[in-house]
Amino acid sequence: MFQKLITYSIQHKLVIGVLTIALIAWGAWSLSRLPFDSTPDITDNQVQVITQAPSLGAQEVEQYITTPIEMALANIPRLEERRSISRSGLSVITLVFDDDADIYWARSQVNEMLEETVKDLPKNTNTELGPVATALGEIYHYTVRAKKGYENKYSLSELRTIQDWIVRKQLSGTPGVAEVSGWGGFVRQYEVAINTDQLNANSIMVSEVFNALEKNNANTGGSYIEQNSNQYYIRGIGVAKTLDDIANITVKTIGGVPVKIGDIAKVQEGHATRFGAVTRNGEGEVVAGIAIMLKGENFQEVSKNVKERIKQIQKSLPEGVIIEPFIDRTNLVDRVEGTIAHNLIEGGLIVIFVLIIFLGNWRAGLVVASVIPLSMLFAFGMMRTFGIDGNLMSLGAIDFGMIVDSAVIIVEAVVTHINNKNFSQESVSKRAQACLVAHKPFRLTQAEMDEEVHFSASRIRQSAAFGEIMIMIVYVPLMSLVGIEGKMFRPMALTVFFAILGAFILSLTYVPMASCVFLSKKAQKQDTFSDRMIRKLQGWYRPVLNWVLAQNKNVITGAVALFCMSIVGFKFLGGEFIPSLEEGDFAVEMSMAQGTSLPQMVESCTKAEKLLKAEYPEIKQVVSRIGSAEIPTDPMPVERADIMVSLKPKAEWTSAETTDELMEKMEETLHNIPGLEAEISQPIQMRNNELLTGIKQDVAIKIFGDDLNTLTDEAGKVEKLISGVRGVSGVSVEQVSGLPQIQVTYDHERLAEFGISVDDVNQILETTFAGSVAGAIFEGEKKFDLVLRMDKDMRDVESLRNLAIPVTTSTDTGSDDSVEGGSLSTIPLSQVADITYAPAPAQISHEDGARRIYVGFNVKGRDVQSTVDEIQSLLDKKLKLPEGYYYTYGGEFKNLQSATHRLMIVVPIALIVILLLLYATVKNVRESLFVFSAIPLAAIGGVWALWLRGMPFSISAGVGFIALFGVAVLNGIVLIGQMNQMQREEKTADKLSASIGVTELIHHRIIESCMVRLRPVLMTALVASMGFLPMALSQGDGAEVQRPLATVVIGGLITSTLLTLLVLPAIYKTFTRK
Repeated sequence: MFQKLITYSIQHKLVIGVLTIALIAWGAWSLSRLPFDSTPDITDNQVQVITQAPSLGAQEVEQYITTPIEMALANIPRLEERRSISRSGLSVITLVFDDDADIYWARSQVNEMLEETVKDLPKNTNTELGPVATALGEIYHYTVRAKKGYENKYSLSELRTIQDWIVRKQLSGTPGVAEVSGWGGFVRQYEVAINTDQLNANSIMVSEVFNALEKNNANTGGSYIEQNSNQYYIRGIGVAKTLDDIANITVKTIGGVPVKIGDIAKVQEGHATRFGAVTRNGEGEVVAGIAIMLKGENFQEVSKNVKERIKQIQKSLPEGVIIEPFIDRTNLVDRVEGTIAHNLIEGGLIVIFVLIIFLGNWRAGLVVASVIPLSMLFAFGMMRTFGIDGNLMSLGAIDFGMIVDSAVIIVEAVVTHINNKNFSQESVSKRAQACLVAHKPFRLTQAEMDEEVHFSASRIRQSAAFGEIMIMIVYVPLMSLVGIEGKMFRPMALTVFFAILGAFILSLTYVPMASCVFLSKKAQKQDTFSDRMIRKLQGWYRPVLNWVLAQNKNVITGAVALFCMSIVGFKFLGGEFIPSLEEGDFAVEMSMAQGTSLPQMVESCTKAEKLLKAEYPEIKQVVSRIGSAEIPTDPMPVERADIMVSLKPKAEWTSAETTDELMEKMEETLHNIPGLEAEISQPIQMRNNELLTGIKQDVAIKIFGDDLNTLTDEAGKVEKLISGVRGVSGVSVEQVSGLPQIQVTYDHERLAEFGISVDDVNQILETTFAGSVAGAIFEGEKKFDLVLRMDKDMRDVESLRNLAIPVTTSTDTGSDDSVEGGSLSTIPLSQVADITYAPAPAQISHEDGARRIYVGFNVKGRDVQSTVDEIQSLLDKKLKLPEGYYYTYGGEFKNLQSATHRLMIVVPIALIVILLLLYATVKNVRESLFVFSAIPLAAIGGVWALWLRGMPFSISAGVGFIALFGVAVLNGIVLIGQMNQMQREEKTADKLSASIGVTELIHHRIIESCMVRLRPVLMTALVASMGFLPMALSQGDGAEVQRPLATVVIGGLITSTLLTLLVLPAIYKTFTRK
């Protein structure tokens, strides 16, 4: 088949030319529509169930909401994991489905199960599903604020109204946007602030006020009436529109005098209970919004749509109000794209330079080089066809040296064949000889050139094809990866596979055609720089090779010893999942003592922002997100905040040279603020950690058990044990207890004496302090809740003790005050309940239905694997958990373990596949093993290269080893193939074999084979390794993820090439007898 393709391509050049142009058009079109992002989206297939219950504490939320919903959802098909957080007023349950489950099917299953369960939940709860989004979904964070000169014109309440009813409303229709969430400011409400003294004086119950508001604020329709020839629609207008309308609603009539809302309450503009706030640049509070992208959408398209819509929205905002982004992921994506493009272009230029030097022919170099863009365009077309995004991982392992391997073999064979004038056509040989005698230049005709290219390309086609097939097949086991590592590395394997497949097809079609058309038809053997360089290298290589063959057994022993040392060295490398991507922005996880108020957090965050802005000129903008957003997909308590630090480009930094150094300095600065704990991470890294494991830190020790106090005690012990371990940074224990609480404990006997039920008192307590929604007030399209609650100035402990609880006596006085045959009076709450201060659970976390607490930490200045190994041995010795309690690890370490176990399967499969392919090529077990020896020799260099550069083993490095093994064996095949060819020639040349002994014959065969194949061996190795050089040395954004892979390949190819040229001849001599 390969032969037919080459023949067809040479005979039908126009067809191949047209197909090449079609490939360029298809590839360019696909590239223009290919989604690009910084990294692959590795988030699990998740559905979040969010229930807001403003009047319930953490334990009640767990008992009445979280546990029933978890039990109802436990048996949904394809569900892999359940996590939940229950805290005061909020339940968030995260359901993780298998990756193949359709997200909309999963949501429909969850909705179906929720329908029945929600009916049994407490009143005044609201259950909804989180947006269809992922960890990378928060694509555009912005603030809505008043610009300079207008600060006093707009209140936080007005800014929040602008965000909710102008910005959010218009942004919500943007294609690709799943949700727009608001954060900070005050959600405006119409508030009826009741005065309990006035209520008591008028013998009015809270429930009466609530009913009056509810029943006196509505419109209705009365169909229509027909009169004469007209039809009149009837509409009853009863809605309240202003504060005065609400104040004039009558609650009841006493002695013929109406008691209105305004007589017993203050009617005013208020705001909803706040669970979060946003501050900016140390200048105080602002309002923020987050545009969340729909899962599976094209990031660049959606981001572009959002920015265009924001420009339109800006025009519709009131004068002096501006929308300003503070985290725009487009900047990171652009920087990462720049790094990828920079590395690929530099790698391509280096490969072209090496090719031209070694081939000694610029035309040949350019024919081979043209395969690079064509194969990449083929890869882009296939990526779009198979739905693979362009990002740091999918484009991070492309090495143009590997891609052009078969094209190099074919073009080099053609050039050598023509220059050596070993023509396949007798007539051409005679004409060439005649020109030589006559001292005339000789030039092939196009037909003769076609035939010679066909002859030389056909002769070498098997070697060329095998090289590409070998590298392609090595990547196939990587396609079997699943889970997080599958999301990271399957796109990479597929992209490399597509690029090499494109190069493979081009080498059998385009390359022969281009060789016929573009290579020089003059047959001339000139001494080029390449020839002189190879002769020089051969002069150095020959004596070394002679010494190696004389010391063959010692050389083999030395190589084995080096390999054993590398295995031992590998154990000391340590391990991490994937090197952290430098995102160019920081995220500070800030926390204060349990129960810290929101105003205190606002003050502390503002102080932190001022400090950072004053000390670090690198900072463009700093925004603090305190507590939870309106859509609490990240349910933080009020005493925690994420400070987003937007940085200038690294070239403009003055306070530090590296990211780690700047992080350390900023942490030291923040530790100067009393009572504040701060740990610096990066926005995407933190969000990924949180959505994958429910924990923001890199590593978590999760302790499972039933009793919250026991869990807290054991977590405290773990915290003390691990705090001193080197590399452990920012240890934090999940705050599950210690929330300051005022507890109202009812005395059931006293309640019974007064004929009051717990439900009656609860309703009054909830309405007066938490507030109850009694309807809504509309301002055009804007809708604001009408809320009944106690006046803010009266909401204190003393008011709670004296809260009037209505009771009825059995005497009927016949007055208007009578209620159901008895007169109305009140008693203070303290008369039927004990009111005490007591700590309470702040948060209760579940994992697969079991209670758990975590001790989280980040790893800095050390690899994750060795850090956790040390912690594990420490905990095994010193931590004794109570019966029924146990701990596991989560976070990045869990990902590393999962990926390492998967690689333990994938790598042996790749090695077996290589061995089988080798056998299929050389048809000899012994010689297959000779060539296979290049793999341990390559591994030596990979391990030592990581060690020399201070890099731990990561999954990126593991993929590098797999790629390395595919390339490493190619040189061995070249050498063994040449030795076999010489062996066949020796059998026909009886004179040589008769004059010397077998040992001398083998020695001669090895020397000559190595000299002949020195050029292709060095060229293959140099081209493959130099293609990765920019990637290995790059300091650009995102390069840290590619660096380990490139380092392994370069280090491995250096030792593999050197040892192939030295150790393989020694092995061949030792184990060959003829």
